Amino acid sequence: MGVTYKYFGAPDGATAARVPISMRPEELGGDELGQGMYTKVKPETMAAMVLTGIEGIAPSKVPPLELVVLHPDYAVVRLPASVVEPLRKADEESLGAAAFIWSTVPDRRGPRDAFVIYQMLHEWQDFARRCEESGHQLYCLVWP
Repeated sequence: MGVTYKYFGAPDGATAARVPISMRPEELGGDELGQGMYTKVKPETMAAMVLTGIEGIAPSKVPPLELVVLHPDYAVVRLPASVVEPLRKADEESLGAAAFIWSTVPDRRGPRDAFVIYQMLHEWQDFARRCEESGHQLYCLVWP
């Protein structure tokens, strides 16, 4: 059995905490943000990709994510501004460098992976910008 990660926008932690109860689109940021983003990438990995690849922070210095809800069936975490801001503001060169750095991690497939990671960073960047424009923060719902 795998784990599902769904990134979504919410105006605050209380709203984000109610999301797993209903999973209704309006509680995932409303129509302006769509249904959120499903991915196999852990929020910890996303944070590390941004902070080490774009900001140049050592992997050991990546801050922990904020746990909003820990339930036996799911968890909700908030990605801190220290991750979301650099992602939103990154230029093409920074996204390309981050993708290249992460494509060199052992068990990756090299240049082919770099392009996939680059596309994913662009999707996250677009989503983070839409969240910010709507006054929302970026959260991740995790469940088996």
